Amino acid sequence: MYDVVIVGAGPAGLFASKELAENSKLGILVLDMGRDVDRRACHMSQFKSCKECNPCNTMCGIGGAGTLSSGLLNLRPDIGGNLYDLVKDEKKAWDLIDYVHKTFLKYGAPKKIYRPTKDESDALERRAAAVGVKFVAIPQLHIGSDNAPIVIRKFKEDLEKKGVEFGTNKRVASIDSGEVTLQNGSKIPCKYLLLAPGRSGADWLATEAKRLGISTKYQPIDIGVRVEVPAVVMDPIIDIGRDPKFHIYPDTYDDFVRTFCVNHRGFVVQEVYDDFIGVNGHAMSRKKTDNTNFALLVKVNLTEPLENTTAYGRTIAVQTTTLGGGKPLIQRLGDLKSGHRSTWERVNRGLVRQTLTNVTPGDISMALPHRIVTDILEALDKLNYVIPGVSSPSTLLYAPEIKFSANRAITDESLETSRNNVFVAGDGAGLSNGLVNAATTGVLAARGILRKEGIKANT
Repeated sequence: MYDVVIVGAGPAGLFASKELAENSKLGILVLDMGRDVDRRACHMSQFKSCKECNPCNTMCGIGGAGTLSSGLLNLRPDIGGNLYDLVKDEKKAWDLIDYVHKTFLKYGAPKKIYRPTKDESDALERRAAAVGVKFVAIPQLHIGSDNAPIVIRKFKEDLEKKGVEFGTNKRVASIDSGEVTLQNGSKIPCKYLLLAPGRSGADWLATEAKRLGISTKYQPIDIGVRVEVPAVVMDPIIDIGRDPKFHIYPDTYDDFVRTFCVNHRGFVVQEVYDDFIGVNGHAMSRKKTDNTNFALLVKVNLTEPLENTTAYGRTIAVQTTTLGGGKPLIQRLGDLKSGHRSTWERVNRGLVRQTLTNVTPGDISMALPHRIVTDILEALDKLNYVIPGVSSPSTLLYAPEIKFSANRAITDESLETSRNNVFVAGDGAGLSNGLVNAATTGVLAARGILRKEGIKANT
């Protein structure tokens, strides 16, 4: 019997196990349905689809989805979730961000912080505000898609030295207070459960929460495209912020649109789920391209009678994958604006050479709802005043790019659910939406367990 079983070895699970191991002698087991970190890197060298690129390789495994992302740390409590909502204390929130930052540095993350100067930030903010766009300045650290697995490996090895055990390729079928049942039928008894399954486990967690009577509520979802432009278009902005954040409200529908996950001189890559193929972006610390890509996402918040944002987003993603013949869609912006379906001839005549080749030229307006397409087109036109060239006819759009927000589990301040000794953390529980804040929720949940054990954490 283990004292604590943690489901999910992403940032929330890793930081939770670190907090527990460094402050107690509790027996800790971390389970993940994916592979060990060194077994997950098949497609990182080729940036195209292969038979190894399955959900348990790209979305799961030691390190979570962030291991195979660009490894960008947004060092602010209100980005990637809102830590202020959880801790109700500004200093405590910033202390947690600092703790996560220092931990990544300990395991080999680069020390360089991308931080715009006040003059640079003010100038860009004024330029953006002139067309109704908000620029959000954020201190950031870029680990790199090639460096992230190295950092995570060191992290895991250190945890193992502290007595933490890991079980990879272990799919959890069901949970109950004091017990985990694996898909093969074996049962693992424990005193505490900490559920941190990440985005790929959000549906599973929602199902288990409903079965166990744990209250949850639906969260908004982000639906959009990944935009790819020549890197020279973004160079002046990247000099100010490594992953610049812009918030936009298009004129027609006044929906909230944001830029997300800018990969300067990076790659567009596939993101493989069970029933559809999405897109994402990677940026390497050593290997560069002539392009920059970023997500442009529209927030969708449904109300009665249809509230299930995850089901809605998945329906759109499956439809898009169907139109792409099992691949993501690619379209020139000029073709989308003029109502033309893109073909390879149209794509190849443009100025941008796509970095993801395993795609299907098509018509994104047949895949995404009209409202979302309108938001994207109007947002790009506004953004073009801030970043000249971003709304060029040659700009490439890839779909679908969807960021699922899990049903948010209702918890107390220690992140314990209504089910005794069952705690939650991370993106899969709807408590965060990014690597750094997922890590902080893992720390908070672990400290909640320690408090129940009468142990004070060394914060």
